[in-house]
Amino acid sequence: MHNPKMHPQALAEAAGAVMFARDAASQALGMKLVEIRPGYARMTMPVRSDMLNGHQTCHGGFIFALADSAFAFACNSHNHTTVGAGCTIDYLAPGRLDDLLTAEAVERTLVGKTGIYDVSVCNQEGKMIATFRGKSHRVAGEVVPTHS
Repeated sequence: MHNPKMHPQALAEAAGAVMFARDAASQALGMKLVEIRPGYARMTMPVRSDMLNGHQTCHGGFIFALADSAFAFACNSHNHTTVGAGCTIDYLAPGRLDDLLTAEAVERTLVGKTGIYDVSVCNQEGKMIATFRGKSHRVAGEVVPTHS
């Protein structure tokens, strides 16, 4: 299907497109994959009224979901099937109705089958909403088959 010698950027884009097409959870939350490259992903999510908690701010679970999705796309951008092995999140400021949150996931290290990724979540004004650190583990398989 795809050439195994495919350029890393083209492979990251292909893996991102395949993953997003079958990611009903991220799509249902209104997320968009804005940018992907090897070891990096940027995603956005609008804060809707059905995402507000009892304080009328964005429920932390939705902020977590955005950060986790960006993490997933970044760690699968090398086209090796990769899953989360653990993560932490710190909430720094509230997300508000109609905010457009952006999660930027950056690979910090990738050694063997283990990677560490930092994700920052900001609002449309660049205010930091949350910071997330994820640990990934590569499993068998590829996101986009590179062999016929």
